[in-house]
Amino acid sequence: MSKRGSGKVTSAKVAKQASSALRDGRSSSRTKSIAASALAQAKGGKKGK
Repeated sequence: MSKRGSGKVTSAKVAKQASSALRDGRSSSRTKSIAASALAQAKGGKKGK
């Protein structure tokens, strides 16, 4: 059986905060890892461009 996502989608508000965390040089590697995970689950955005 193949794995599927949980069906949960990150809200636009959380995606914006995650993006800010990734761009902030003061963020820890753990914070950046969590932020990247949140953005991976975000709906929409500019993919493939």
